[in-house]
Amino acid sequence: MTWWEEFWNKIVTFFQDNVYNIVWFFITLVVGLIVIKLIMMITKFIFKKKEFDVVAGRFILAIIRFLLLLLLVIILLSIMGVSVTGITTAFSAAVLAVGMALKDFLGSLASGLVIVGSKKYKAGDYIIVNGVEGMVEDINFLFTTLKTPNNTQITLPNTMMTNNAVTNLGAYPTRRVTFNFGVAYESDTALVKKIVLDVFNSCGLVLKDPAPTCRLKEYNASSINFFATCFCDKEDYWDTLFYVMDHVYDEFKRNGISIPFQQIEMRERKDVVNAPIEYDHLPERVEKIRNKQRKNLTYEDFEDMTLAELAANIRDAHANSRKERRAAKKALKDKKKSAKENEKDKK
Repeated sequence: MTWWEEFWNKIVTFFQDNVYNIVWFFITLVVGLIVIKLIMMITKFIFKKKEFDVVAGRFILAIIRFLLLLLLVIILLSIMGVSVTGITTAFSAAVLAVGMALKDFLGSLASGLVIVGSKKYKAGDYIIVNGVEGMVEDINFLFTTLKTPNNTQITLPNTMMTNNAVTNLGAYPTRRVTFNFGVAYESDTALVKKIVLDVFNSCGLVLKDPAPTCRLKEYNASSINFFATCFCDKEDYWDTLFYVMDHVYDEFKRNGISIPFQQIEMRERKDVVNAPIEYDHLPERVEKIRNKQRKNLTYEDFEDMTLAELAANIRDAHANSRKERRAAKKALKDKKKSAKENEKDKK
């Protein structure tokens, strides 16, 4: 018998001995795929009915599909007589090894689950995180994709999104638009407030509740600054901002409100300054008595000195000290005398 005939006989024998298992294998496979399809359709219908976020919904559906397919594979292997316990053990060991090697990957995966579960942000929200800002386009297993205002795409790892503060500018249906207007000091403040509020009220995108405001905020070096706010729907933020900036500038010009440049005011002084004079003349120079440079004596120098030399060094040091004290007393006395003479002259 050739090796080919032997191999073919083994195949035939296997199918004869496991005919029922093979039938159940294909039945379970077909039924399992149908059941998974139905579960996915029902889940999608529920998400759509509950108006679940589209990006988060895709993320959850991908996880559910993966888990269902994994369960189906385990059931099919058990039908064919393969030990599921051994496979589970090997799979657990593989997961552990892969988990240690790909801890950053799993960290991003876990962060993705946290983001979807906590609903920190969703597709269409405008967010700022760690100095990066843009509109959320997609959230997947590992990354969050943003679209910036200049139409570029930024992909951020999910771990960054959970480990940093996320400012969600699109979390609420309305947004506040803030303005700072600087005008000249001679401007009529009441007129400035009226112009700004009139521009707000002329824009149909500005909400009447909360009402727009305009207040004098600060006195700057070259201008007085007004702080103004209004609210609009979040999708109308930029249109509202540009409308108000354009029309306030035109209304300021129409009503003679000046927007000053950075400037420094210079004036010629014509008044005579008679500041008091403390001294009538410069004092006479008093020379400081300085010690002569002396060599720093070491222990060996003292050993080599005679008694006469040692006595001479001590005498010189004492004399210099007396001269310094006398000079200090004389300088203090002269200073007091000069002060008294100045007081007499003033009287």
